Amino acid sequence: MMNDEDWMREALILAERAEEEGEVPVGAVLVLDNKIIGRGWNRSIQMHDPSAHAEVMALRDAGQFCANYRFPGATLYVTLEPCTMCAGVIVHSRIERLVYAASDPKTGVIESTENLLDLSCHNHKVVYQGGTLSGESSQLLKNFFVRKRNLNKTK
Repeated sequence: MMNDEDWMREALILAERAEEEGEVPVGAVLVLDNKIIGRGWNRSIQMHDPSAHAEVMALRDAGQFCANYRFPGATLYVTLEPCTMCAGVIVHSRIERLVYAASDPKTGVIESTENLLDLSCHNHKVVYQGGTLSGESSQLLKNFFVRKRNLNKTK
């Protein structure tokens, strides 16, 4: 039986894939009954789609796999704290639990800048926790942005 760290490692592999494709390295997996039902990584740049965040891509993948748009009982593992858009889709997809790695002090809305999942207006409650393998995820992101800044300096 895999645990939260094991599943987050799967998401980190997808974050690395995003980085290889020139995207911000964020990955996500959706797990139900101890099986991955959806995988996603950031693809906004290559798809010319501002909504192609890792979380959205994982949910789209799961939707096709399950032939459904709701995932009661599922846990979403993502390497970076979700933004406003992704928090909304997490609520609407009826995910039971969210586990994220690194906090996002600029745009994270689970605990960093806001706490959107705890709003009383939602008709679905998502349980969440942050910090699982945050060091690994933070380092991946830091390295990506250092390389990107260095590349921009040389141009």
